[in-house]
Amino acid sequence: MDRRLVVTGYKSHEMGIFQEEDRRVLFIKEAIRKRLVAFLEDGGEWVLVSCQPGVEFWTAQVVLALKEDYDVSLAVLPPFEGVEERWPEDIQMAFQEIKEDADFYKPVYKGGYQGAFQFKVKDRFLIEHSDRALVLYDEETPGTPKFFLEMARFAEGYEIERITPEDLQDTVEELEWTSPELFEGGNPD
Repeated sequence: MDRRLVVTGYKSHEMGIFQEEDRRVLFIKEAIRKRLVAFLEDGGEWVLVSCQPGVEFWTAQVVLALKEDYDVSLAVLPPFEGVEERWPEDIQMAFQEIKEDADFYKPVYKGGYQGAFQFKVKDRFLIEHSDRALVLYDEETPGTPKFFLEMARFAEGYEIERITPEDLQDTVEELEWTSPELFEGGNPD
């Protein structure tokens, strides 16, 4: 049984999202929420993220909200201590909240940034301590998730599920029908 799921994907700036109020964040969170609910209803227990700003950050927020209705645990495993020090202040504050509310928090490396190798080791650690992954990624749009995917492809029996641009579009269309108030005042783009 798959009980531990890693969720990763693009960083917010890779998607051109620079404000948490960007409506696209709502659609991404909803697509993630739907997949997490399916995972939890199928017996999933833990969601693991390194909590980089973007998909991983939003996933952590979704998991914390799902705790009201599901028995789910959140593990935040950044690549090194102080990873958030270069982030904008509002993101640092939100990260602190996630860190405090997580069921498990531990940087993969003690100490600060030492080199790019720490990100590879973090990816390997996440793969080795999970049963499968959910990745928001489009092969047509390169970005940092490709490094995780390249490593995960070589893990024997490791399942990789994707959230694609088509999945996001389906989420937008579904929300247009179920929550039209979100679309008052124009296009979500």
